[in-house]
Amino acid sequence: MDFYSIASGSSGNCIFVGTERASVLIDAGISGKRVEAGLREIDRAPRELDAILITHEHSDHIKGLGVLSRKYGIPIYSSAGTIRALKAQQPSGPIDEGLFCEITPDRNFTIRDLEIHPFRVSHDAAEPVAYRFFCGGKSVAVATDLGCYDDYIVENLKDLDAVLIESNHDRNMLQVGTYPYYLKQRILSSRGHLSNEHAGRLLGEILSDRMQAVMLGHLSKENNYEALALATVSAEITMGDNPYKAGDFRIEIAKRDVPTQPVTV
Repeated sequence: MDFYSIASGSSGNCIFVGTERASVLIDAGISGKRVEAGLREIDRAPRELDAILITHEHSDHIKGLGVLSRKYGIPIYSSAGTIRALKAQQPSGPIDEGLFCEITPDRNFTIRDLEIHPFRVSHDAAEPVAYRFFCGGKSVAVATDLGCYDDYIVENLKDLDAVLIESNHDRNMLQVGTYPYYLKQRILSSRGHLSNEHAGRLLGEILSDRMQAVMLGHLSKENNYEALALATVSAEITMGDNPYKAGDFRIEIAKRDVPTQPVTV
């Protein structure tokens, strides 16, 4: 499997997972042109896409969805609640209803040789999900927009070969920053976003000898910066109650404006 962040951040998210037979995007929160350019960097083409999997209906995850789906006729997979929200919002104009494919959290589905497991997350959206992918004995996952995590989330993220996980904000930067009080409370709530500290603690619970690469994603532009996220997460892993140190794994930032180097597992 190829695992590749085209863009990840509070301003837009789009992740690619591909196999020899399947090509899918997780979210399309950037422009169609940026998606096309990102795919070209790994010798993939938008016309090859088998699906766009939507985690939830917030604009930083669907900004380019309407344009891409209409231009290339790409099926859109998402939960029933998210599909209702998308139909109401009509991102970038109306979308052909025939392109929507409803999925159910905790019920696997298959696209070509890619088995996909959607699972519930806590976020202030209609029916948000994260996704885990299986092919050829390997497994990767994309888990962002997590207001909190519990045993259910941990179980869904165990025994991975690679993961993109949210490391949205530094709590101190957020609390003393310029955001209005209600927005700070939303982000800090159990239906908001994971802080750097909590991302590191969650990683400490899911790391295993299988893990080859970790990408820290969905960083806030205003309440985080890359070096701080990396240092905080690394410290939580190294000092946590687990047998690993941060240096045991490839850990990098999934940037908002620059695609990552592809991870192949």
